Amino acid sequence: MKYKLFLFDLDDTLLDFRASEKRSFMHTMHELGLRDGTEGLFAQYQAINVDLWKRFETGAVTKDFLKVERFRKSFQENAIDLDPELASRLYLESLPDTVVLIDGARQVCETLSAIGEVGIITNGVESIQNRRIASSGLGDYISFIATSEACGHAKPDVRFFEYAARMARSFSKDTSVIIGDRLDADILGANRYGIDSCWFNPDRLANASAAMPTYEVASLHDIVPALSATQANMKQA
Repeated sequence: MKYKLFLFDLDDTLLDFRASEKRSFMHTMHELGLRDGTEGLFAQYQAINVDLWKRFETGAVTKDFLKVERFRKSFQENAIDLDPELASRLYLESLPDTVVLIDGARQVCETLSAIGEVGIITNGVESIQNRRIASSGLGDYISFIATSEACGHAKPDVRFFEYAARMARSFSKDTSVIIGDRLDADILGANRYGIDSCWFNPDRLANASAAMPTYEVASLHDIVPALSATQANMKQA
């Protein structure tokens, strides 16, 4: 294998954020005394959250604003009289306790850390992501964690990837690869930075975007075989 630096997205690539998010949200609502209508409220919260993260990635809003606004807007649209700042705090406090690994995460990190260096690249909140990785049991295989919060720029901004590269023990574009589930953040960022990428696509979605992955896999178990292949064109598993 030619690669020596493996830059993994965290949420929905190594950790099942969708499962963790729902557990933390429901726990938060329970702590706030809300019992009824939480499934529908969670669906609305998710849509609001996704929109806010997209705005954050373009620099339109700050992360501090996002963390509270997603709850404020969810409560406002449903005429719920709860404190969005308290909800945000309770939610973030519970996230590290609701970590769910995606199948194959431990194996791929262990294997690739023996071949080279594994780093995490995430737009998430730094303190929370560090605690979630510690809870996940993946920490022994991970050399560094690059967050947009510490960098000041978010994926797919090239400056974020430059920041992550400086954290590595050694860096060469020719021997580095980005692995992530999002075309618009991970793969597009790799394209802009000029390094190879592997699109983790468990739902086998069609790629209708301008982002072009070097490899494509539907399972984390397929990453090592894909990256070990000698062909330079896209691999599908």
